[in-house]
Parts: sequence; C-alpha cells; structure tokens
Amino acid sequence: MLELEVNANRPDAMSVAGVARDLAARLGLAFTLPDRVTGAGQPVPLADPVSVRLDDPERCGRFVAQVLTGVKVGPSPAWIVQRLERAGMRAVNNVVDASNMVMLELGQPTHPYDLARLPGRGLAVRRARPNESLVTLDGVTRTLDVEDLVICDGLDRPVGIAGVMGGASSEIDAATTEVVLEAAWFDPLSVARTARRHKLRSEASARFEKGCDWTGIDRAVARVCDLLAPAGVLPAGPPVDVGGRLPDRTPVLLRVARVEELLGTGLGADDIAPLLHPIGFTATTSGDGCLEVALPPWRLDSTAEIDVVEEIARLYGYRRIPPTVPRSPVGGGLTPYQRDRRRLRQILAGAGADEAWSATFLSVADLIRCGLDPAAAVVVSNPLVAEESRLRPSLLPGLAASLAYNARHRRSDVSLFEIGHTFRLPASGDHHLPDEAEFLAYAVAGGDATEAVTVWHLVADGLVLDDWRLEATTAPGLHPTRTARVWCDDVEVGLVGEIDPEVLSAYEIDRRVAWLELDMARLLAAPHGAGTYRPVSRFPSSDVDLAFEVDEATPAAEVEATLRARGGPLVVGLRLFDVYRGDRVAPGRRSLAWTVRFQAPDRTLTDEDVARARRRLVEAVEERHPASLRG
Repeated sequence: MLELEVNANRPDAMSVAGVARDLAARLGLAFTLPDRVTGAGQPVPLADPVSVRLDDPERCGRFVAQVLTGVKVGPSPAWIVQRLERAGMRAVNNVVDASNMVMLELGQPTHPYDLARLPGRGLAVRRARPNESLVTLDGVTRTLDVEDLVICDGLDRPVGIAGVMGGASSEIDAATTEVVLEAAWFDPLSVARTARRHKLRSEASARFEKGCDWTGIDRAVARVCDLLAPAGVLPAGPPVDVGGRLPDRTPVLLRVARVEELLGTGLGADDIAPLLHPIGFTATTSGDGCLEVALPPWRLDSTAEIDVVEEIARLYGYRRIPPTVPRSPVGGGLTPYQRDRRRLRQILAGAGADEAWSATFLSVADLIRCGLDPAAAVVVSNPLVAEESRLRPSLLPGLAASLAYNARHRRSDVSLFEIGHTFRLPASGDHHLPDEAEFLAYAVAGGDATEAVTVWHLVADGLVLDDWRLEATTAPGLHPTRTARVWCDDVEVGLVGEIDPEVLSAYEIDRRVAWLELDMARLLAAPHGAGTYRPVSRFPSSDVDLAFEVDEATPAAEVEATLRARGGPLVVGLRLFDVYRGDRVAPGRRSLAWTVRFQAPDRTLTDEDVARARRRLVEAVEERHPASLRG
C-alpha cells in the first residue's frame, strides 16, 4: 500500500504501472509491461457491430469501443474486491470492478455500457445542446452546458458526461448479458472545466484532467477482458477505433551544454540517455552536442527542453548535485538616492524620532484645518471613502493628526518623522498627471523652531552638505514669524520652523511643535557627501558666549553665517543656546545668544588671541546687521 500525493505535472503516477516505472528507473531495475494479455480468449464473431461517431475531434483524440459477450453479472473475486477496497473504492459487480481495477493498474479509465440499453447500438461523442439533461450514476439529474462533452447512444441521446461519469440509463445490472466497453482520450482542460462546473470530480476525471496515455488504450481494453475471462466473458468482433486530434509530441532538442549550465553535474550525452530511457524518454544523438529526446505520451507535462532537464536532475539525484550560488552579471545594491534616504532615516532615528506613516487621502476639512487650500489639491475621481477625496499636498495634516492622537492617549512629547509622497496640481496645463514628489517631514511636540534648526544641522552634517542657508519666510500651516526656507546651492529644498498655533489649536495640541519639511529629490540633488576631514587638535579649546540684540526681522541664520565666515579656522563650534524677548530688550527686537568655541590646530590660544578673535566677531555682526552686543 502506498499513499501518494500526485501533483498535476505527474499524470503517469496515477497508476500502479506508472509508479512502478518510476521506482524501477530510480532503483536501477528492469521494468516491462506484458506484450499481450493472456487468458482473455479469442474474439468471437459479432453479427451486428456497434457504430461510433466522433463529432468533436478537438476534445476527443481517440475513442475505442469493444463489445463483450457472455457476460454474467455477479460479485468479483475476493482478491479484486480486497484491492479495490484498500484503494478506497467500493466494489459493485464483476464488470464495473474490472473496469475500476484496470484504471488503478494502468491509469486508463474505461466505462462499460449495457448494450441492450443503448438504442441504435452505437455511441457518439459531441458537445451538449442547450437545455439537455442527464441522470448520472449517482442519481442526480444534471443540466448540461453547451461546453460539456457528452457521450450519446445511437439515437443521439446523452448517456454519459465524457471523462467524468456515466449515465444511469445504461448502467450495468444483473440482467446485463452484452456490454460495450468504452476507452478514450479526452482533452484534459475540457474535462477539468466540466467536472468543476458540475462539482462532480470522479476517479476517472482526476486522471483525464492530468492527461492519460492514448497509446495504452488497447492494453487497458485487453486487460479488462483478461480480468473478466474467468467468468466466461469474451470479446465480440474487433474493437471500433475512431481517432481525433491528439497532442503534439514532437521530439525535443536537448543541448548537453545547457544541462551542464543548469545543473553543474558534468553529465555527457552518454550519461544522459541511460537516465532518461527507463522512464520512456528515448534520447538519440543529434550532433553538435545535442540529443533528440522523444517524449512519451504518458508525460503530457513534459513539452520543452527545461522539462527534460528537470527529469535528468530528478533521476540523477538532487543530493548528488552540489549546491552552488548562481553568479549574476549585475551586482545588487542600493542606488545613491536609496543610500541617502536610508542615511536620513538613521539620522532622524538617532535624534530620537519614531518613523510614522499617514494616509495619502485627505478630506477637505483636513486641509482647511492645516491652513492649506483645498482648491490647490488633487481631486480623486473614485475615492475609497467619499469624504477623503483629496491627495495630500503636504505631510503636515498626517503628522499633526498623529501628534494629536498621541496627545489624547497621554503621550504629549513625541518626535515623529515620515518619508512619503505628496501630490500637487500640475504646473503646466499640458500635463494630465499630478506633480508627485517625495518629502521628508519631522515634527517634535514640545519643541520650538530652535530644535527644528538643530535637527536640520544634523541632517546637513550627516549628508555633508557644502553650501546651505536659511531665509526667513512664511508658509501655509506654519508659524508666521518662526519659519525659514532652507536653501542648498541656491535651490529651495524645504522649510524649517514651527507649526502655526492656529493649526495646533484646531488639532487640540496644547504645546508648540517644531517642524522640518524637505523635498527629497531637491535635497539629494544638491552637492553633498564629499566633505573633507580635518585633523582633531590636541590643544585645549576656549568657549565664549556672545549675545546680540537684533531686529525681529533679522534671521538668526544670517547672524550665524556672519559669525562662521568672520571667525575663520579658529571657530570650531557655534551653538545658538538662547532666544530672549522681554525686559531690557527693546520692542520689535530680540536677543540671540551663541556659544562660540575657539581652538587652534597648532598651539594653545592665549587670552589675547581669544579676545582679538572675539572682537572681530562682534565688529562683523554689528557692521553687517542691525545688531548690538548685549552687556
């Protein structure tokens, strides 16, 4: 007893003979089927032969009908009953059991009809007509489809569904004395569709669906006669054999070099042929390092060179093939843009932020709440949710909603960043698709513009940006006096500052929120990543605090740029640590305080050196900006 799971690509394994053939090939044993079946007796003359008509040769490639006479219906021998029951089949009577037994042995389904119950003494194969019906052997009346292939009697009335199940009208019973045994080859796809359509899958359809061996039909018919011979059954007259269109089994040209390329086994033509021959793949030398391989009819799954290579590997033994990693002419890796994007993720995660994801679709209310113009947003013609009919023009609504959600769940101080696509109306009327761009956004609940600028410094340092500056500006949804544009190589790449208090109020966020928004394509197109390394000085440094009173309209970034430019190589660090408005600061002005770190690469700076450098910085700021040093 073998319990096997047979996949769709192994129709030959649906029979004892097919499994035996494969096992013999694997074990190096001889396998032969008997040339002829003995014990069936000589055919007796038939006065009134049966007729066979084939109306659909495309779906029925071969149809054989053999009349059996001297039939006495009764129980089958005990050994046949035992084998059928162990295979999960129910014993019916000696005629039906012989047909089922041959199907298990050879994989070829056959079907016996009571000849006396076939009007017209004939069989026909055609497609069903509209509104035709048939009572099958299971007692169910089935309405046929015009795509079903049916077997009819001599009067053209259906008596069976081809390849699936016979009809009850011609069933074998105790009164049967003459039988027409049918064996055929039906198109696998047609049988599969019919069985699925009627939800009727039989042992016969399971084999026809995978593809039977049409050259084995004669052997199957002779084997049924052999099993019924002890009961006095004899074949009457010659079988009627009608042919249709069978599958193309043109030999396959197998390149020995291709086998070596795919398997790496070192097998030559003399090694391949003995592997294939036991399973019916006959290989002959074709010249130019090729073999011509004849494909057996019981292996419809094999149609191309690669199928034959698979058989060679299977029979040679997968365990004998050394595992190797195939080489590719193209090396995998990230593009520069992908590497930079990954670096940005690492920088922001290192700054303590969590990566977020927000929805691409927004409602008009979401845009209004963030101070964005709904008319400037792209409208979706078939939104998933009717209210969310706009594509996001900014990452601000999504991250603001995320901060509000966290605040409602008692997580007020969170840092989030997102890298995602935004959509805007096309700048030119000639374009039908929206302008799509990838942006990076960073938001810190409880942070201010100074913190946003600090994060921008981390980004600029991490990417080693060559030339950048900040310029005060205004932008929808952002604080009117605490927002700056980010310029890199004279190209605007984003915004830095704080979210507008009105937007925060609309989301019920009760604290300031630092904001950084960068256009990824523009940012990463700017010169970056080519920084030069300076030696670390081993001499001590000196820190000096400088506080300047400046106009509100003077950006801190401009003052800082002046400090860096005038300080020269002695200024190795510059940090804005305080922004103050209030007592002892004139209205319309504010105090900006920096810590400046001085350090020389070749000596220890004296107090006079530090004082001289400090004076240069103060003079430069007071000359270039409306600023004054605070005491």
